[in-house]
Amino acid sequence: MKIESKEYRTIWYEEEVVKIIDQTKLPHKFIIKELKTVKDAIKAIKIMEVRGAPLIGGTAAYGIALAAKENKDLQFIKKSAAELIESRPTAINLKWAVERMMKKLSGINSDQILDIALNEAKEICDEDEKFCENIGINGLKIIEEIYNKKKDTVNILTHCNAGWLATINWGTATSPIYHAHKKGIPVHVWVDETRPRNQGANLTSYELNEEKIPNTIIADNTGGILMQRGEVDICIVGTDRTLSNGDVCNKIGTYLKALAAHDNNVPFYVALPSSTIDWDIKDAIDIPIEERNSEELSHIEGIDENNEIKKVFIYPKKSKSMNLAFDVTPAKYVTGLITERGISEASKNGLEELFKK
Repeated sequence: MKIESKEYRTIWYEEEVVKIIDQTKLPHKFIIKELKTVKDAIKAIKIMEVRGAPLIGGTAAYGIALAAKENKDLQFIKKSAAELIESRPTAINLKWAVERMMKKLSGINSDQILDIALNEAKEICDEDEKFCENIGINGLKIIEEIYNKKKDTVNILTHCNAGWLATINWGTATSPIYHAHKKGIPVHVWVDETRPRNQGANLTSYELNEEKIPNTIIADNTGGILMQRGEVDICIVGTDRTLSNGDVCNKIGTYLKALAAHDNNVPFYVALPSSTIDWDIKDAIDIPIEERNSEELSHIEGIDENNEIKKVFIYPKKSKSMNLAFDVTPAKYVTGLITERGISEASKNGLEELFKK
């Protein structure tokens, strides 16, 4: 996708370093950052220089390659793998990518290990880009159906960032939107601000602007009244981990959007590549929900009159705050799952039918 009319992916290997778009500086500054060591990759994941389950997975894959570049000893790489998996526990793509990398490197001669690691990391990223493109092709059918009935702008509500900046390219929830726009279907996106990190405002709206797609940022709690007024035709969100029974773990606030959509008969779809499906955990209570530093709530970042990014304290000094990063939307509130293989019911039978070998 494009930034200032130039095509980018979110992560790539060039000149013997891994390059990423530093998302902590967006939308105010566009900075390409170099990751030279596995510690750099771990830090980039932890402090959210890279965000979104698929991109976190791609970064972890390249993190293993960077570990192999530092030290071809398999024990060092295994230790690095464990540290990568612990860096952000909720997004299943991270663990999936690391385990896939380690399986590929198992029993490999040390002289070959770096080349094989780099090739596999690139393969993981290329695969995700293709998956997200197919998610868009499949999801486009839903938007087309709404447009053919409505014959007017299709209003889509999304939460957090499930755009191309959260993946390698195309995005998950935004991919159907981009495909609809390219086909000439008029779309408008309601963009949840998504406190506390404001991924919707800082990333989703930013990338939609770059693609010239009409969008409006709203406070997280505005979606309900818009649905009551009939101003939302469909909700499409992403996910950090979806269980095989169709339960969806995504950015905090997603559950409340699903409840509002259910109450107002608004279709609520979740877009995801198969790498985001957790086939092992059977009960949502067992999903590790990340609790992040409460400073993300008590402080807010912006740009001052000198074009400098500043962080300010906004809460009473004696107040405590709690920062759970994700919630779980039960499958019964999900209209369907949009994947690279097609659209399925949010259920065990639906996913198994779609992904049976």
